[in-house]
Amino acid sequence: MLRTRLAEPRTLAPLREINGVLRSETGAEYRLADGIPIMLDTTSAAADYHTHYETDAAEFDYFEERDDPATAHDERRVYEALLRHIPRSGSDKKPVAVLDVGCGRAWVARTLCPAGTDVCSLDISLHNPQKAVERYPYPNHAAVVADAFALPFASGAFDAVVASEVIEHVPDPAAFVGELLRVVAPGGSVILSTPYKEKLRYVLCMHCNQRTPLHAHIHSFDERTLGGLAPAGAAAYSFETFGNKAMLFLRFHPLVSWMPHGLWRIVDSLANAVVNKRAHIVVVWRKPLEQPLYHDSQKQSHNEPQREENT
Repeated sequence: MLRTRLAEPRTLAPLREINGVLRSETGAEYRLADGIPIMLDTTSAAADYHTHYETDAAEFDYFEERDDPATAHDERRVYEALLRHIPRSGSDKKPVAVLDVGCGRAWVARTLCPAGTDVCSLDISLHNPQKAVERYPYPNHAAVVADAFALPFASGAFDAVVASEVIEHVPDPAAFVGELLRVVAPGGSVILSTPYKEKLRYVLCMHCNQRTPLHAHIHSFDERTLGGLAPAGAAAYSFETFGNKAMLFLRFHPLVSWMPHGLWRIVDSLANAVVNKRAHIVVVWRKPLEQPLYHDSQKQSHNEPQREENT
């Protein structure tokens, strides 16, 4: 599932496995760790960026159970909202292939692999992909270590790309979205979530005495800023906002956690009609079946978003 889609980062040259090493026609080599390709672009100038998230994954267990049931409930509702937009594999067609960028605790593989969807869990550190395939050793689950700004895949390799709570961390959101769109096939979708209109907060780091963004969130988004990230004409754009902050603050989760997603969204919408404070936004960029060519230097689109889905 994975090897047919892999390509050298940036050059997109084909790869061959020789003696347990992936080699490209350019002469570059990429090692395998427990069968997981390490495809980080060594020419990147983002060494500090790589080091930070490698250390983060080593120091903090992304797979531990949430101590706070309110947080767990809120996270579950974000996952449910994302899943609504991910195509599913059916018995009458080939399996859908999904790339999970910034896979974290690998909830995409956990949810979709048993249903027959091919999932590739990708992260910038080896720790999370390694744990992902150990916990969810499905034959249709693969993993790779790579930078989201230089994805090691052929263009149009996946039917959908998911990036849950990632874009607020990246240094260049427009380049990030552009690279995700590159690896989505025509007719496929990039689906991501992020905090909605988040007020960025900072603390003083005790080690470097510099202002440091809380939770490493360096961007705040709404539907307009997100809608302007994709290259002009690259994809149709839609969004939905949800997660009433008043219900979160008042810890309403024991009253609504039993509800299926559709019913919960009705309650959440009613709460937002009273106190219009939404915590999350999910956006979808859908590539047209006939994809126009575009380049990184092309002017970015600032079109109005097409619609908002509230149910």
